[in-house]
Amino acid sequence: MTNQPIPSAHRHAGAGIALASALCALHAAALGAQCTPPANSNEARLLAFYEAPIVFSTADAPMRLAPGSVALTGELTGVPAAPKNVQETNFCYAAKQDATNLSPLLPRLRIAVGLPLGFAVEGAYLPPVTVDRAQPNLGSLALSYTRSLLAPVAEASGVGLVMQLRAHATMGSVKGPITCPSSALQTSNEGQPCFGTVPSDDAFFATSEGGEGTLAITAPGGRFTAFAGAGYTFLSPHFRVDFTDANDVTDRTLVEVDLQRAAVFGGVDVQIIRALDAGAEVYSVPADVTTWRLTARYRLW
Repeated sequence: MTNQPIPSAHRHAGAGIALASALCALHAAALGAQCTPPANSNEARLLAFYEAPIVFSTADAPMRLAPGSVALTGELTGVPAAPKNVQETNFCYAAKQDATNLSPLLPRLRIAVGLPLGFAVEGAYLPPVTVDRAQPNLGSLALSYTRSLLAPVAEASGVGLVMQLRAHATMGSVKGPITCPSSALQTSNEGQPCFGTVPSDDAFFATSEGGEGTLAITAPGGRFTAFAGAGYTFLSPHFRVDFTDANDVTDRTLVEVDLQRAAVFGGVDVQIIRALDAGAEVYSVPADVTTWRLTARYRLW
């Protein structure tokens, strides 16, 4: 495949899920071509960078739910900007660098339901509601096993130690005019990006599955909990361009990768009232990005 620079937009696609806009750099060379960059390429690193904040990993301290118990967790994840050296393409096409203006936050609502024997199922869904020209449709699911290793001597005294093993998966897409929104369209120069009158209808497909283990220690009194863990995730993100220019030529380039990533995380939870706790976490994929999460968890029953 001949390497050539390809047009891309220079504005974000939408608040909250605008992380997909960074992938405007992945506008590959041949129209309708398929590119599978190696794991060490900047294209692969950029896809992995923006997959990390939406991986359905542990967000708050492990808690054993009784069978039938339900807990809701509101999560807010920081989405940092990719380093400039990662934004510079180096495999699917000639070296070039694109501006990427990202939303700094990604919100998500999780629901967990307790099962027998210490198991629990957890899910989250971002529905296909258009936000600033971008339409997400992302679903996540997890199955966890939580076991108490050290129980307090009495209900309100002594140190508690809890272990959790968890498997998780996320899949779905973010669609919209990511590479060529209305604001970037132009008809004065067909050699420049976004030559046309109809915005692109691109799609970023996020796919991941993995597992992790967490240990949590609760201080006497049960109000403060610290936790730390590690995990391993298999990533298969891909990005599909869909832009028809003023010459009626449609670019359907597909960029896809298969990657594996190790992650570490740690944080603290504070009990506000008996049914409500708040937490903060640092989540790091050493190969790609370090970010943070804030959570508020409410146990309905």
